[in-house]
Amino acid sequence: INRCVFWYLALNPSDFEQKSVKSVNSEPKMSWYYTPKPTVFPAEDFNPSADAAALRKAMKGFGTDEQAIIDILCARCNWQRQAIAEAFKNELGRDLIKDLKSELGGKFEDVILGLMLPPVNYLCKHLHKAMDGIGTNERALIEILCSQNNEQMHQIAHCYEEMYNRPLAEHVCTETSGDFRRLLTLIITGTRDPPGTVDPDLAIEQAKQMYEAGEGQWGTDESVFTKIMAHSSFDQLEYVFDEYKKLTGRTIEQALKAEVSGDLYNAL
Repeated sequence: INRCVFWYLALNPSDFEQKSVKSVNSEPKMSWYYTPKPTVFPAEDFNPSADAAALRKAMKGFGTDEQAIIDILCARCNWQRQAIAEAFKNELGRDLIKDLKSELGGKFEDVILGLMLPPVNYLCKHLHKAMDGIGTNERALIEILCSQNNEQMHQIAHCYEEMYNRPLAEHVCTETSGDFRRLLTLIITGTRDPPGTVDPDLAIEQAKQMYEAGEGQWGTDESVFTKIMAHSSFDQLEYVFDEYKKLTGRTIEQALKAEVSGDLYNAL
């Protein structure tokens, strides 16, 4: 797993939750959502001023009380950490992030600074890191962008432009190419159907289209795969993949492995 996504999952714990999805002209189908289920809840009797003072004490003078930092920041939810940072600035006249950077180091610093960022900002930071400078970390782009629904993607795109004064789609276009670029651009522009949108009859047709674009002909029309995979809801894709297996006797993973390669294969 990519390091940026590892830290994101560590800092924003989630769990899989099975839900029933009602489809058009079909019985309810069980579908897997990646549904946030926090392990860190808002602290009771929260006092941002007291927490700010305690953090200042932990970093003031010779040495640093890392355990105090852990006890405070790891037991507060994200909005509470933002309130602590605000109190640190307004009441103590200091920048909490700068103080943490000056006192901490290594992976511990990475985790604590990650905790202090809102999740969407954290993802934007690592998207930018994946494209900044020489070379591109396509793996990071895939793991962050290909797992988002429309609402999440709109938030990320808006935040990215605010943080870096550059549209995310435009930046991705300069760092990628071909069908891989087209797929990511479709995802970023938010063309995916909303969660729960399912049409079983369309799924049969889409499975046929994917077969005819790949195994059913000489060569591969990657654009058919990218269009269906980027536009359809994750629930719809589950139906499409089921229909594809009924039609061909092969899983979609087996088909993709035979028909596409490289970054596009990893993204799909």
